[in-house]
Amino acid sequence: MGISTWSGRHSGKDALRNRIWSKLKDFKATQCDPVGHIPNFIGADIAAKHLAASELWQQSQVVKCNPDSPHTDVRLQALADGKVLYMAVPRLAHTKCFVELTAASLERKGIALKDAATMRGAMRHGRLVAFEDMRAIDLVVVGCVAVAPNGGRTGKGAGFADLELAMLRECNLISEHTPVVTTVHDLQIVDTVELPMQNHDWWLDLIVTPTQSLITHNNHPKPTGLDWNSIQSDQLAIIPILRTWAQHRD
Repeated sequence: MGISTWSGRHSGKDALRNRIWSKLKDFKATQCDPVGHIPNFIGADIAAKHLAASELWQQSQVVKCNPDSPHTDVRLQALADGKVLYMAVPRLAHTKCFVELTAASLERKGIALKDAATMRGAMRHGRLVAFEDMRAIDLVVVGCVAVAPNGGRTGKGAGFADLELAMLRECNLISEHTPVVTTVHDLQIVDTVELPMQNHDWWLDLIVTPTQSLITHNNHPKPTGLDWNSIQSDQLAIIPILRTWAQHRD
C-alpha cells in the first residue's frame, strides 16, 4: 500500500483513507489507482446527474468545485446548466487561487464546455480571479476519500478543501448557510464512528453516489474563517495567498 504525501497529520484519518483506497482497489471501483488521490470512481458521471437533480443544485446559480477528476462531470453539468463555476486552482498554487468559467464566455471563444470542464482545460480557458473579483457562492462541491452519513468527511489529507472554504468564509463569499456537498462511490461511505472530525473541518450537507442521495441533517456550526493554529508549515510554504495573509497578521 502506498502512503499519501499528506499522511501523518491525523493517524485515525490516515488509517481510514488507506482502508478506503484498498477497498476501492479490491473492488476495481475506480478508473485508476486511487491511493493518494480523491478517487476517480466508476459511476461519477451518474452521481453528477443525480446531484444535478437535487433541489440544492437547482436553486444555485454560482457553484464552487474542486479540480479533481471525479468531479469533471459536475463541472461540466454546472457549465451546461448556465451556472457561474469557480474551480480551485490545484494546490492553491496562484495568488489568484480560483478559476472562473461560464458557458457564455467559453462559447464566445469557441471552446467546447467538455474541454473546459477538465482540470487542465479549466486552467487553460478560465479566468484566474482574486477573492475580491468573485461572486457569492450558492453551493460548494468538495472532493472526499471517505464520508459518513452524519456529514463527516475527509479528503486526501492535504487540507486544501478546508482551507479553501475557510478563506471563502473570511471573504464573505460563503456563509453559515452555504450547502457543502460531494459525490462519491458507495464504498466510500463509512460508519459515523469511523470518521473523526476536528474543529477546522467542514461538514457535508448532502452526499450523492451513483445509487443514492443522503441528506445528512448536519447541524454542526461551520468554521467562521481560518484557524491559524491548525495551519501546517507546508501549507504556508506552497500556498502564496496564505503566506500573504499570514504576513498581514504579523
